[in-house]
Amino acid sequence: MTVRIYDTKAQALRDFVPVDPGNVTVYVCGPTVQSGPHIGHVRAALAFDLLRRWLAHRFGRVTFVRNVTDIDDKVLANATDTEPWWALAYRMELEFTRAYAAVGILPPTYEPRATASVPQMQELIAELIDRGHAYAAAGDVYFDVRSWAGYGELTRQSLDAMEPAADADPRGKRDPRDFALWKGAKEGEPSSATWDSPWGAGRPGWHIECSAMSRRYLGPEFDIHGGGLDLRFPHHENELAQSSAAGDAFARYWLHNGLVTVDGQKMSKSLGNFTLAADVLAERDPRVVRYALAAAHYRSSLDISDRGFDEAASALDRIDTFRQRVVRAADAVVTAPGTVPDAFAAAMDDDLGVPQALAALHETVRAGNTALDGGDLAAAVAASRSVSAMLTVLGLDATDLTAADGGAETALDALVRTMIDQRAQARADKDWAAADRIRDAIAAAGITLEDTPAGTHWSINA
Repeated sequence: MTVRIYDTKAQALRDFVPVDPGNVTVYVCGPTVQSGPHIGHVRAALAFDLLRRWLAHRFGRVTFVRNVTDIDDKVLANATDTEPWWALAYRMELEFTRAYAAVGILPPTYEPRATASVPQMQELIAELIDRGHAYAAAGDVYFDVRSWAGYGELTRQSLDAMEPAADADPRGKRDPRDFALWKGAKEGEPSSATWDSPWGAGRPGWHIECSAMSRRYLGPEFDIHGGGLDLRFPHHENELAQSSAAGDAFARYWLHNGLVTVDGQKMSKSLGNFTLAADVLAERDPRVVRYALAAAHYRSSLDISDRGFDEAASALDRIDTFRQRVVRAADAVVTAPGTVPDAFAAAMDDDLGVPQALAALHETVRAGNTALDGGDLAAAVAASRSVSAMLTVLGLDATDLTAADGGAETALDALVRTMIDQRAQARADKDWAAADRIRDAIAAAGITLEDTPAGTHWSINA
């Protein structure tokens, strides 16, 4: 067993060797909660949920940390007289939590808020000043990028080719590329958004937050740092520089997920081309949304479309229909989990190859259906158990395939059963025209009939 992941810093596939094989440690940059989540946020969180699930499958324990940035320029800008920044941040945080939970994203082991780790940020800033890599000026504190020779190593940029850092007032900067570790309080900002510090009242810069929180919850060295591709620069570049300059080994591997696009453009609140997660989840089954967002490789861009969701729905219907057939044929719910096939495991080991893993899943479904058609119930049950194991790893397993989905499902089943009985009676009476009319009416409603030695069963077309 060798898990290989694409390390963005090395720009190569690397064998994954955790610091502690008994406890894999992962830090992922979470949302800045100035407004509700769009579908791109959900896709990013899902990419690392899939990674976490596979690492847990392979190694057992995973300590997974995803932060919440609840103090930021954008949060302050979106606050109102009737909803202060901290109330807005908490309300938006709950929206993110609901969207994540809806598609089965596991809650983090720890989910620290930036505002709860300000003392740790100040401690790290003081260390950087003492080491000669940061300086205070006019109430702000900046990281001195020219003091750290490794600056730019994550994104392989030369310092002189970089744009000036636009994250703070340049009033006291030695170099326009120096970035803010601490922002002095400004006139007009609420007093509740400031903390006392050795450099004057103010609040932390964005980049220092993740360095301090990852150190606090995972220690100075941990296995994987993850986030969206758009965070590589400047956010992750700056994290790496300040943590390394403070003497921390920091992340051993860097993983970045591809972006959700609209007509080839990054989905972004600033561009106004975003689709809210709540709107998608109101129109689509959350399991379908999860499948659609997971179907592309995590490093690739994903263009959101109705076609993608429709294909996901059809794929899940094929899987569920097979499992329902096995339940009927075995006259029992097949609950004992199986093992994932070698092809599935090899795909997941190879940089989380979910598209290839899904191909292995559907191949198992096809083989299972063939076994059923051939009367090999034992092989079909084994296939169903393997399918269940794969769905569990992917977070796509349905809760109870034999249970009705409520009153509407029960009513529909009663109606279709009545028509099936009427068709059976027509066939018994050799009234073939009536039997065909009933079957055509059922088909026109989008329902497929399957005649078996054990009786006729129905399913809704995808």
